[in-house]
Amino acid sequence: MARRRSGKKKGVYYFDYSMLAVLIFLVCFGLVMLYSTSSYSALIDYGDSMYYFKRQIVFCAAGIAGMLIVSRINYHFYIKWAKYLYYISIILMLLVQTPLGKTVNGARRWIRLPMGQQFQPSEVAKIAVILFIPVVIIRLGKEAKTLRGIGKILLWGGISAFCVYKFTENLSTAIIVLGITCVMIFVMHPKTKPFLGIAAAGIAAVYAGIQILARAAVTSDSFRLQRIITWLDPERYASDDGYQTLQGLYAIGSGGFFGKGLGNSAQKMIIPEVQNDMILSVICEELGVFGAIIILALFAMLLYRLLFIAQNAPDMYGSMVVTGIFAHIALQVILNVAVVTNFIPTTGITLPFISYGGTSLLFLMAEMGIAFGVSGSIKIDE
Repeated sequence: MARRRSGKKKGVYYFDYSMLAVLIFLVCFGLVMLYSTSSYSALIDYGDSMYYFKRQIVFCAAGIAGMLIVSRINYHFYIKWAKYLYYISIILMLLVQTPLGKTVNGARRWIRLPMGQQFQPSEVAKIAVILFIPVVIIRLGKEAKTLRGIGKILLWGGISAFCVYKFTENLSTAIIVLGITCVMIFVMHPKTKPFLGIAAAGIAAVYAGIQILARAAVTSDSFRLQRIITWLDPERYASDDGYQTLQGLYAIGSGGFFGKGLGNSAQKMIIPEVQNDMILSVICEELGVFGAIIILALFAMLLYRLLFIAQNAPDMYGSMVVTGIFAHIALQVILNVAVVTNFIPTTGITLPFISYGGTSLLFLMAEMGIAFGVSGSIKIDE
């Protein structure tokens, strides 16, 4: 886990090979499950059972190459350019509302690229917040720990989250962007009890809000309100909005503890967009609850290594950036699992490194490259 660097001052610099091993396993496992999950739908839609698999292979190769390049960059380089990236992310989200924007399955969240490709600007917003909010915290200094300072930090994170929601109509990603900001504030602040109180009050407010919205949703045309009422009573809408959720739950239930075996899923033939946010349900059907536990354990190991790097980073900027990466992956995994198991309404959040999605995978690998870059700057005393 460490390598020696030559120079005037000899020392051993840390490199997290454990995290690299976990990441490689997750990516490879994701490719196997993506092929198993999407072969039928790809054959029906494109006449090629390996369509999604081949595209994901290309994105994986590009992502790994990008990760290796980014890992060699001194992470202090981002301090100067983080604010510009933040503004660029907002401009890109604005472009979604122009003729360059593209609508897929009723959601306008993409920008058209040459050769029929598409790009999701909300992914840029995540990494922009991860790199820029630590700059805000550092520049505020001691003020960052005051109520006014916290308000300023939340303002920057809130503006980005609002733009994600307003211009790309992506509420779940907006929640993640704001969640990343809140996690950084929590880690940076010396006191814990006030945040626990706020979290408890927030949970109570959300519960009360859901009950109110559920009553309003009965007569509302809003698709988000309809998602809430469908979530509360999916059987009632089994042939419509609740179809995907119920079929996913059937897949989880039919898999048992050890599953039906790789490639033997029946539900993958009828679950809509199964290769995206519902891929975990097919994992549970084919590999059982045991397979899901293994995957969640791997994510826990990955998050633990990120936490270790954040705690041992040589300066506050490196620590906060890795904390933001930790928050991003943790929130995305938690939300995806919660959606698949119907603990929260459908959000469209994918499972990191496993679900199909080129833009998401590329930026996740870039984030891991940044984390490896920070880990490579940790010096171990001999």
